[in-house]
Amino acid sequence: MNLHRRAGTLSDGVDPVLLNVEAAGWTYAGLRVLRLGAGEARAVHTGEYEAFVLPLAGSCTVRVDGLEFVLNGRDSVFTRVTDFAYVPRDAEVELSTVDGVEVALPMARCGNRLAPRYGPAEQVPVEVRGAGPATRQVTSFGVPGVWDHADKLNACELITPDGNWSSYPPHKHDEASECEVVNEEIYYFRIAGHDGITTSGAGFGMHRTYTADGALEENVVVRDGDVFLVPRGYHGPCIAAPGYPMYYLNVLAGPAPERSMAFCDDPAHTWVRDSWAGQPTDPRCPVTDHEGRCR
Repeated sequence: MNLHRRAGTLSDGVDPVLLNVEAAGWTYAGLRVLRLGAGEARAVHTGEYEAFVLPLAGSCTVRVDGLEFVLNGRDSVFTRVTDFAYVPRDAEVELSTVDGVEVALPMARCGNRLAPRYGPAEQVPVEVRGAGPATRQVTSFGVPGVWDHADKLNACELITPDGNWSSYPPHKHDEASECEVVNEEIYYFRIAGHDGITTSGAGFGMHRTYTADGALEENVVVRDGDVFLVPRGYHGPCIAAPGYPMYYLNVLAGPAPERSMAFCDDPAHTWVRDSWAGQPTDPRCPVTDHEGRCR
């Protein structure tokens, strides 16, 4: 399986990413990233997937099942927490925009059809995790316990200040056990340029995924627009190169009857969590909230 899908390799016409379960080579998790020009409208058929509609840059209106949601978006994933919407499987969704929009649709193949729902940015929790050089922001818009209106789909956003590490300690969720559930996971990366806001192909970061037996060992350079698939194994860290803040959208889905993002640390590195108790957090976090950039 090709786990690292470089920017452009999943494009579909003007759309940057079209990744369904067949293209991923697994069963549940998918992702689309659509690009609409000023004044454009687009019909999207969800089929067997439920999805979130998450503006990455720009704002849009969502019409589905006779409902209309106006999503107040953002200039960049590095500037603000955004409104979003949940749309069900077997739906025709109309997306429209006044000024143009790039919008992500994290998706999960599911069995139950739920009602559409609007998610306001001001209700999205922003958490600072880690400490020292492992400080990062987690924006938990679509996770269990925060957003329970989904059948299989879990999603969240991460912002890692330049020079910092995230998805650390390495962790996995590839078997049902006392501490983890099975989830397929997608990482969708955006990398800021020198202004810390505008996404740029010049920047880069690192990502690692591996298994304890060494059968899987991926240490890759990730750039703006790259996708990485995690079918199994420990994953982390994600490292933002100095000068280039890193964003990623995580999409998770799996066979468990109840949505969960439970995981197990790599036991060789879980001690790192205890070391954070004596370290200050990076003052650059949180980077954003629903009102805009925090610093």
